[in-house]
Amino acid sequence: MNPFSAIFVPDELAEAVSERAWFAALLEAERALVNAQALAGTVDAAAAAAVSEACEVDRYDLAALVEQGRSSGNPVVPLVRALREQVGEPHAAAVHRGATSQDILDSAAMLVARDALRIVDGALSRAVDACARQAEDHRDTVMAARTLLQQAVPTTFGAKAASWLVGLLDARYTLERLGLWAQLGGAAGTLASFGDQGPEVLRLYAVELDLGEPQLPWHTIRTPIAWIAGALALTAGVAGKIARDIVLLAQTEVGEVSEGPGGESSAMPHKQNPTAAVLASACERHARANCGVLFESMAAEHERAAGAWHAEWHALTTALAATGGAVDAVARSLESLQVDAQRMRDNIVPDTLSEAEALGVDVSQPEDYLGAAGVFVDRALARYRS
Repeated sequence: MNPFSAIFVPDELAEAVSERAWFAALLEAERALVNAQALAGTVDAAAAAAVSEACEVDRYDLAALVEQGRSSGNPVVPLVRALREQVGEPHAAAVHRGATSQDILDSAAMLVARDALRIVDGALSRAVDACARQAEDHRDTVMAARTLLQQAVPTTFGAKAASWLVGLLDARYTLERLGLWAQLGGAAGTLASFGDQGPEVLRLYAVELDLGEPQLPWHTIRTPIAWIAGALALTAGVAGKIARDIVLLAQTEVGEVSEGPGGESSAMPHKQNPTAAVLASACERHARANCGVLFESMAAEHERAAGAWHAEWHALTTALAATGGAVDAVARSLESLQVDAQRMRDNIVPDTLSEAEALGVDVSQPEDYLGAAGVFVDRALARYRS
């Protein structure tokens, strides 16, 4: 998400999806491959030990490897060449034996995604906790509901926060159930170079990586990537919705919420912008756009895509970073959110009771026409606590 990515993406997450993290994951996939073959008896233990020792990311000039990857179209080819040089004879032949570049890159993508998603989940947990506090604290804080940006009927800020909470819980549920799968298919998805040992090598490879074992290689059936894209788009979308509501409620003419310290303007000293919510909204746009690239990349040619697979690397990296940035920013916004209950009550116009009057419901104030708002808050909080 350059330029200025540090504004949008937390440092820990930026490191988890960095070029260095990708290379470390590529080397981890190579280590797992040779160790799986050693366990299956297709590579001797000494060779596996030599290769594993060389799979240290700090041994390699990453910038040079990326530049060298231009001619092959991916960074695995120069990395394998450098890894073989590090290992030396007589064990160099054990490096990358039986694999294709996409096996290593796809498995590395799953490792990068796994590490990044753990960080996203931490931010999501903070957002969930902060949202639950807002829902509980303001269960009975009356405000105007707004449809098509116009005041509709009375509701409570607790009910609004409860709806945010359910969205965040849905996102967390989806992320927690993602399947992350190892990739190993060899030249064209048959593992022919392993003979009848192919399925066993694949099983051991997945165990070494602590990833799921796929039923068969998914080189051009990109459902594992699409599942991640869907979960990220959902999560970023929920964060974006919350951010948008906060920005609208913080408008000068509305003034029902504000964020904590910060939000200054370079030209107007009086302003206190809802900066965290604004950043979340920006991140959400990047996340959804890059998830779209991942979905667009599903249609692949035969047994190896010509360009679609290559487009995934940047898109997945940005989608992970932007989703995490959106959730982290929303968490910061919710944690610092100041609610002006009196302003909420004062802003309610008499017409919010027009539905009640049309239905012949006897009400005299907004507090009399809240329906099941409190019950729905309680339901959301019960789910949060379960």
